[in-house]
Amino acid sequence: MPDSPIPHDLQTFIVRHIDSIAQIEALLLLRRHVSETRPEVRNQTWDVASISRRLYISEQETLEILENLCADGLLTCGDGTYRFSCPPETERMVERLAETYAENLIAVTNIIHGKPRRIREFANAFKLRKDRG
Repeated sequence: MPDSPIPHDLQTFIVRHIDSIAQIEALLLLRRHVSETRPEVRNQTWDVASISRRLYISEQETLEILENLCADGLLTCGDGTYRFSCPPETERMVERLAETYAENLIAVTNIIHGKPRRIREFANAFKLRKDRG
């Protein structure tokens, strides 16, 4: 990742948490609504079907993306709904990600596409998930 306009800590965050463009779009979609000033929008939760329609991807792919984001602590999940929620330090990193993605789309997508998928699949095999006890 040398010669990248993306700071190293943000590159590390992307490699650790983002596997696809659809995943970053889902994360930023839910984040946008939390930062909204209108309470009816800010407190909105999302279901798989709604996010799927907004991102133009299948519900199965959407579900996998959302479950990964939940497992990484970037969303809260419950009763089939999803909401952006994470610790303040992580929230600041996601804010930086949103700004950087808007300004350096190609550099961010290059990081995502340059990431071997097997690394994430291997890491996911060892994650402790709430639903598995």
